[in-house]
Amino acid sequence: MIVEERTYHVITGKLPEVVKLYDEEGIALQQAHLGNLLGWFTVDVGELSSVVSLWGYESYGERERRRAELQADERWKSFLARLQPLLHTQWNRILVPTSFSPIR
Repeated sequence: MIVEERTYHVITGKLPEVVKLYDEEGIALQQAHLGNLLGWFTVDVGELSSVVSLWGYESYGERERRRAELQADERWKSFLARLQPLLHTQWNRILVPTSFSPIR
């Protein structure tokens, strides 16, 4: 399994709006296409005004296929049009488990 860590830094003061928008619309769309949500978090210490999501995939190929399906969904495009003005930056990392990781 690989884990995709997606971090979004939100415009200061807009974090509650982003969380509400994701809760009401975004997360259901993502889960329908991406599948294995491991967690969705806000940051309490460190890079404040940030949200972090962790998604599990069996392979890079599965990730690529699922993300392409999400990007093709018109409902997702509509959601992004409302979300993107609330975001400042985004970064992604692919985490590969070690042999002793509980998630493999």
